[in-house]
Amino acid sequence: MEEIILKTTDLTKKYGRKAVVDNLNLEIKKGEIFGLLGPNGAGKSTTLNMICSITRPTAGKVELLGKNPWKQKKEVIHRIGYIPQELAIHGNLKAWENVELFTSLYGMKGEKLRQAVDESLEYVGLSEKRGELAKNFSGGMKRRLNIACAIGHQPELLIFDEPTVGIDPQSRNFILEKIQESNKNGATVIYTSHYMEEVEAICTRIGIMDNGKLIACGTSQELKQMITGGKSEITLEEVFLTLTGKSLRDYAE
Repeated sequence: MEEIILKTTDLTKKYGRKAVVDNLNLEIKKGEIFGLLGPNGAGKSTTLNMICSITRPTAGKVELLGKNPWKQKKEVIHRIGYIPQELAIHGNLKAWENVELFTSLYGMKGEKLRQAVDESLEYVGLSEKRGELAKNFSGGMKRRLNIACAIGHQPELLIFDEPTVGIDPQSRNFILEKIQESNKNGATVIYTSHYMEEVEAICTRIGIMDNGKLIACGTSQELKQMITGGKSEITLEEVFLTLTGKSLRDYAE
């Protein structure tokens, strides 16, 4: 039986009367790269924040790595690496100082911490830039440093929220390759993006959200067959447009 890394049961978040996430039921298995698609306002980031115990749900339940992330936060948090949509780095710190700061929050220190910093910077291709201030980095380098800050403690679950927004194609390809490499090394990945081709290229299974609800879930091929019945070939973007009435291109930048 496959291990379930994440399970949400009727997960709901309301602001006033508006349900930003509405009775979300989702299961993600160990070893997956799970893509979460949806236009702005679909509830993706709020869902991730509830999974990571940043935002408290209005109702429903989250089971993460077999535990309740709210009641057993200390037992769960060090097993997660969260790469938020907004950059979580300090511009006036050097690259290595950023990684050391965030990695030390998970209890690492001494030689183990120094080794983790070195390995993280090498992993994202920033070893030669370790002594430079983060504020002087390009957009793509900042994104890569953002990842380095989240992986130093070797988490089992990596959560990427729009990690390639506003960066050059070379940096985008580098990040996608590193996500796949992390997955091959044993990490389960949750990945959100407005770039359909990214999701189709790296994700083993895809969920589509709209108006706070999960409206479809499956492999890329399964989602396409839902629409065509296997009679013709369509793109994942056409599936998304058919199910939501919206195009992700409207939200890509």
